[in-house]
Amino acid sequence: MSSLTIGNFDGVHLGHRRLVERARTLAPDGTVTVVTFEPHPAMILDSRRCPPRLTSSEMRRTLLEELGVDQVIELEPTPQLLELDGEAFIKRLRSTQEFNVVVEGSDFRFGRGRSDGITQLQSIGLRMGFEVDVVEDVSVTLEDRTLLDVRSTAIRWLLARGRVVDAAIALGRPHRITSTVVQGDQRGRDLGYPTANLAPGEAVLPGDGVYAGTAHLPDGTRCLAAISVGTKPTFGTHQRVCEAHLIDHEAPLDDYGWAIQLEFNRFLHRQFAFDGVAPLIERMRRDCDDARFFSQGLHA
Repeated sequence: MSSLTIGNFDGVHLGHRRLVERARTLAPDGTVTVVTFEPHPAMILDSRRCPPRLTSSEMRRTLLEELGVDQVIELEPTPQLLELDGEAFIKRLRSTQEFNVVVEGSDFRFGRGRSDGITQLQSIGLRMGFEVDVVEDVSVTLEDRTLLDVRSTAIRWLLARGRVVDAAIALGRPHRITSTVVQGDQRGRDLGYPTANLAPGEAVLPGDGVYAGTAHLPDGTRCLAAISVGTKPTFGTHQRVCEAHLIDHEAPLDDYGWAIQLEFNRFLHRQFAFDGVAPLIERMRRDCDDARFFSQGLHA
């Protein structure tokens, strides 16, 4: 018995985890295959409407493999592929992959213009000789006791509002980004709080503000971090940047080009302009204390 599931799997959230777990249950000794797309199909159809990514393709693959997926297939969403109707698309998969069951959520859509759903997939399965297993949606309770159906779109909405704790509830882990450290304006160093400045990446940043977080370094160590996302209003800059002060990290941050992974554990406060350097430094000191308080349990 081999199982297969199809989707974008952006974020590899709790809903995706349920799909993979069900696929493994149905094929305990067989192959579990995830079929996904790279890039997102919306990038081909209308790049202006393509949603920001919760995970890079590399992180998505890593997370899926950590869940026990045996094979991750990334299809290039060419115009020719996107023009296939549902049956032609499944027939193409069937020509290269062996599977006995397809596992999907109730809202699964596929085929040209996302015109087909579960009913059509079940009909195709009857004709082609595979089963379709429909998995129930996953709902979680957020900090304000609101019940949320877990969707990648909903997680992006939470992150845009700085609600990283709620995003972590839906993801099953803190939201994380991986990027390359680049040279910044070095103001943090001059103020006594040097920062690792991140190059713009494809993974979505949370809304502007200061966050308690955790930094994962290339040598495998990790440390607490106070992370700033925004435009540095005190200095009148307009470019949106992400920078992290690595708390109690003594190694210099003057070298660039190395990869860092940041986890966002809790929103501390929005960005605002200070009347001078002294109150800014005091605020940075308090931010580091708050970051220690909110992240030390996760870091232990």
